[in-house]
Amino acid sequence: MLTYLLFILTRNVIPLCLMIAGGVTIQRVFHLDIKTMTKLLFYLFSPALVFTDIYQTRFSQLVIGQVVLFFLIFFAALITVVTLVMKWRHYQGGRAGAIRNSVLFYNSANYGIPLNQLAFHGNPLALSVQVIVMLFQNILPNTYGVYSANAHKMATRDIWRAIFRLPAVYMIPLAIILRLLHISIATPIMIPLHDLVNAFTAFALTTLGMQLGQMKWSLQFGDVLLSNALRLLVSPLLALAVVSLLRIHGLVADALILSSSVPTSLNSMLLAVEFDNEPDLASQAVFSSTLFSIITVTVVIAFLHP
Repeated sequence: MLTYLLFILTRNVIPLCLMIAGGVTIQRVFHLDIKTMTKLLFYLFSPALVFTDIYQTRFSQLVIGQVVLFFLIFFAALITVVTLVMKWRHYQGGRAGAIRNSVLFYNSANYGIPLNQLAFHGNPLALSVQVIVMLFQNILPNTYGVYSANAHKMATRDIWRAIFRLPAVYMIPLAIILRLLHISIATPIMIPLHDLVNAFTAFALTTLGMQLGQMKWSLQFGDVLLSNALRLLVSPLLALAVVSLLRIHGLVADALILSSSVPTSLNSMLLAVEFDNEPDLASQAVFSSTLFSIITVTVVIAFLHP
């Protein structure tokens, strides 16, 4: 267990905190425009990330059916649970949307993939499960996430317009078509795409730090803790229930449960800032869930490998 604690701390939490601290410092000194940062992320970095992930990712055909079925049921169950909790707590408007996104969208790439490789010793089957989950988590924030962030203040027609203004929406079918047709992309195009993908995490974490650096931390921490509990505790329990319902066993089941236990994705914060939907709450949820995951993810791994 100590090995997993140290891994999560050194590979995820400390690097994340250092980049966030850099963003906090820059914002306190220079007072930069965060909206400009999120525009760059939404219209430049994120489309490159989505396109490259879909175009280049290879995964096992043997498990794709199981994983897709799991994810559809799991995501529907998670939405249902979050909606019921929102009604129980009488959350409305932007706060409900921000908490919903902070639970539904989780860090399946920069956090989930290295964690998967450690927990399952680089097993290609387990990694293919995580990669498929990652693809879903890249697509959903640019579609359902935009809807969730705006449903309380925009007409449905306007929400669809907002979704189709995002370049990432067009990168998804383009990457799929190129993959299916086995069309190669020229090196002069792939090189800048890879550069944008490699810069995405650092740029997004710096933006998160800037957001944390300018806010007054006046929120009720109960809202943030509720989001963390749903993301880090309820989510893996739901995943366990779904794999049991579908009778998925062994390594695939373990990989699916672990994939559901990781902290809140940066995408939820970016959506909140871009669409002015409780950005302080969303930023705190990302930061605190990552810190708390040191304990909760370790417990999940201990459960999977008693």
